[in-house]
Amino acid sequence: MEYDIFCSSALGAIINDETLNRLKCKIICGSANNQLKQERNGDLLEKKGMIYTPDYITNAGGTIYDTDTLGVGGVSHERGKEKVCRIYDNINRVFEISDRDKIPTYLAADRMAEERIKKIAEVKKYKDDLRP
Repeated sequence: MEYDIFCSSALGAIINDETLNRLKCKIICGSANNQLKQERNGDLLEKKGMIYTPDYITNAGGTIYDTDTLGVGGVSHERGKEKVCRIYDNINRVFEISDRDKIPTYLAADRMAEERIKKIAEVKKYKDDLRP
């Protein structure tokens, strides 16, 4: 069967050597953790021209909710909605990095996460340097 989007929502490692050739879609965008059984499966998706959105960005809503419960005043639906709306921007950023660096989206998502971690570390170091 041909379809536009494959959405794996419960089973990890569903993108693997056995299933890869059976997928007849343009986009893989699911919330199951660790959809790629191996990194090479992400490389093959790229070669096949399939759009893959890495799970830890696609399913960020759950993490956003969990961390929002720790915010000042507890859960804020407005604050949560604002953060969830950024998932779209983050997916677009992954595509930009993928295009810029000529790498598959699963690697681009990792690179984006690494860039964020580096910036946070730099800010933390800056703040630590300001302390007496």
